[in-house]
Amino acid sequence: MNNKDLVIKVIAALGIMAITIYAPQLLVLIVGYLAYQLSKKVKELSELNQKYQAVVADYSELSEQHSEVVNRYSRVIDIDLAVDEAKEKLAKTTKDIEQLQLSYKQKRSVYDDLLSRIAIYDETLKYAEMGMYEPHFDFDTSEAFRDKIKEVRAKQKEMIKEKTAITCNIEWEVSGSRAEGQKMTNRGIRLTARAFNNECDAAIANVSWNNIERMEKRIVKAYEAINKMNETNKIFISPYYLQLKLDELRLAFEYKEKRQIEKEEQAELRRLEREEEQLRKEAERALAEEKKLEVLLDKVQEKALHSEGPELERLQAEIAKLGDELKEMQRKHDRVKAMAEQTKLGYVYVISNIGSFGENVYKIGMTRRLEPMDRVKELGDASVPFYFDVHAMIFSEDAPSLEAQIQREFADRRLNLVNYRKEYFNVTLEEIKQKVWELKPDVEFIDKVEAREFKESEEIRAIRNTTAIEDEMPEEI
Repeated sequence: MNNKDLVIKVIAALGIMAITIYAPQLLVLIVGYLAYQLSKKVKELSELNQKYQAVVADYSELSEQHSEVVNRYSRVIDIDLAVDEAKEKLAKTTKDIEQLQLSYKQKRSVYDDLLSRIAIYDETLKYAEMGMYEPHFDFDTSEAFRDKIKEVRAKQKEMIKEKTAITCNIEWEVSGSRAEGQKMTNRGIRLTARAFNNECDAAIANVSWNNIERMEKRIVKAYEAINKMNETNKIFISPYYLQLKLDELRLAFEYKEKRQIEKEEQAELRRLEREEEQLRKEAERALAEEKKLEVLLDKVQEKALHSEGPELERLQAEIAKLGDELKEMQRKHDRVKAMAEQTKLGYVYVISNIGSFGENVYKIGMTRRLEPMDRVKELGDASVPFYFDVHAMIFSEDAPSLEAQIQREFADRRLNLVNYRKEYFNVTLEEIKQKVWELKPDVEFIDKVEAREFKESEEIRAIRNTTAIEDEMPEEI
């Protein structure tokens, strides 16, 4: 064995000895080192994992964004396609609308023409326009209208008799015969006259305030249509004959209107006459009562002259009482006599009927009755569902003038703008007060509306409705 091998063996022996001695400590160091390296690797692995998760999250977000972008792009493409399709539809629809509008205008003109033709024959057609009729004649009485109607009809008969109402300006021949041609012409004229006269008679018989213009158009249309149909026969209705028929129509209408006005005026005159007669009777009764009291007072005074003591005192008290009654009766008699003799004395009243006409509707009228409430009661008869409430009763020495002044102030707010005898106004009580106080500052007004029957009726109706609702409710189980 050489020295080299010996040295190696010694070193190996020393190494084995050192390992044997220091093996546990060395093992701990190795384990610790390995553990350190392991924890370091775990930490690096954890960081790598976190980075991986972040990358995955970023990838997911980018993937979603990519998907959204793709979806948006798809939607944009779809929208572009839809827009193109919509533009095509819009162009087509616009063209269809233009065609429909053109067709509508054409059909509408035909419809309006047909409607206007029908309107002059159909009394109930709501689409026919109704304007304000302007009177063509100005007669004071219905008799004057009636006489004018007779005159116009006489002119028509004269034109028919003289063969100027309907004419033919050509001599026809039938089979070479002028006589036969004249017969044909005469038959045509008679048929034309019968057709036109029947149409005019129907219009005149049915004319009223709400169709006068339509009846005029009806006659003119008949004139034009019949003349057009007779163009080949050269038979024509005279324009002057047409004018006479229109005059007859208007006269018939205005005659009816005048008759209605006269009836209303006569009714008002009869009412005034009744008031005058009532005043005369009141004056007579007051005078009779006055004389009766005077006779009775004379008797009591004569008896008192022959009485003494308590009887005299009783008679004197009776004389004083009779004297007061006589003075009151004399005042009443003087007032009634004055009202009977002076036709302008009377009362202007302001009344309302909220149950019948609603709020802010007032009647402003006048009465010459001694007891003006009798007139108010008369107005609240069976023709209205509730009685009137009185807001003011104004005595005036010139009642017609006072009434006219108040009514003129509210002329534009009359409910009835045609018949001025209907004295109802859509105003407030405050407005009426201001006007009346300008003319008569001492007039007192009653603001609160009693309307007893109306309010009680409303309460009863409310109770009935409540009871009906309760009866309909299901019973609790």
